[in-house]
Amino acid sequence: MSDNIRRAVCPGSYDPITVGHVDVLVRAAALYDEVVVAVLHNPAKSGTFSIEERIGFIERALPEEAAGHVRVEAFAGRLLVDVCRDVGADVIVKGLRGGTDYAYELPMALMNRHLTGVETVFLPGAPEFEHVSSSLVKEVARFGGDVAGLVPDEVHAALAEKLAQGS
Repeated sequence: MSDNIRRAVCPGSYDPITVGHVDVLVRAAALYDEVVVAVLHNPAKSGTFSIEERIGFIERALPEEAAGHVRVEAFAGRLLVDVCRDVGADVIVKGLRGGTDYAYELPMALMNRHLTGVETVFLPGAPEFEHVSSSLVKEVARFGGDVAGLVPDEVHAALAEKLAQGS
């Protein structure tokens, strides 16, 4: 990197951000000078929340001490290694909830390193959040389960409102 800043990319859909995501982002922000949260958008899929909503939720969910080290941007239709090159990052940070996540993420990490030399750092998620994923949170909420404490309060309220509207 030309600017001597230790910069990492934390990619994901963040639809919506969960307390597990926040945990990993805060910890990554403590390890790197700047963390670029790459909100990845697949135009072929309609998410629960718009990209703009997701970016806002992420920015507002981070505690002040981490927020100063985090930049949130949307990316679509590109390889993650290209995003890393464009933002000047030579590392990808991924949170892992367990062995299944590792088995899924390892081939991608190896391919990213093969393509460009970008390394992937795996941060184990906090054990109390091991069961939390965006898709599971949405499914539980859709069927009337209480997801308070699994997502930031603002996201909890927005998710309840979306579901009440039938979205």
